[in-house]
Amino acid sequence: MATTQTNPLQRWARHLWLDADDARRIITPQGLQRLEAQVRESETRHRGELRLCVEGGLPAGALWAGVDAHARAIDLFGRLRVWDTEHNNGVLIYLLLADHRIEILADRGLAAQTPADTWRRMTDALAQSLRAAQFEQGLAHAIDEVGALMRERYPLKPGEQDSNELADAVVVL
Repeated sequence: MATTQTNPLQRWARHLWLDADDARRIITPQGLQRLEAQVRESETRHRGELRLCVEGGLPAGALWAGVDAHARAIDLFGRLRVWDTEHNNGVLIYLLLADHRIEILADRGLAAQTPADTWRRMTDALAQSLRAAQFEQGLAHAIDEVGALMRERYPLKPGEQDSNELADAVVVL
């Protein structure tokens, strides 16, 4: 989701103003519970792993270092251990509210099997929902889209159950 160009002081102000409490106001605790349940339910139908992260604004150190949403998503991909799954099929959906940016990152196993335009299409659809202030609905749709992709690429075999390698809770920063 593209953001309009602003001067660095405006960007700093937005990031320092927005925090995890703002993210929880935008997506209510009940909404976060529904999204967590949706991730959990999705993972019962494939061998993939999905993490969802919503961040109000970047920490001052990241701002000072010039970190953008993509770099922050890569950092969180590692910190949340999305890369550390048996089949290298973890996906991170990251929303940075202060910059109005979305990143969807897939681990190498899934990324190698998925054309880049698939991720771009998902990101564009999520961006459209967010522009309409439909945060929970947009994230729910993204979970469904990633889940469908996982079921196609990493289906559960008859009688197999997902080992749930990563926590299902939505990370709010």
